[in-house]
Amino acid sequence: MGKVAAKLKVMPQSPDVDLDALQERLEQSLPESAKINGFERDEVAFGLVALLPTVIVPDESGGTEAVEESFSEVEGVESVSVENVGRV
Repeated sequence: MGKVAAKLKVMPQSPDVDLDALQERLEQSLPESAKINGFERDEVAFGLVALLPTVIVPDESGGTEAVEESFSEVEGVESVSVENVGRV
């Protein structure tokens, strides 16, 4: 079974959310089968900055679903979407 790299876009609830603390909470919420391979930041508008974690997950049914669900339950997260997916 292979692995998949997915770049997700995590939007904070407001520009006031501490991105470093949010990044730590995202790392702690990660399912066991997944790992984060780095973060980027993307300035969206009006001081709002999105986090763009690249997550490595096993290539199985459901793919990034478990990661998306766990990230969406983290305090300070408004939304989670998949930006890009590719095999590793």
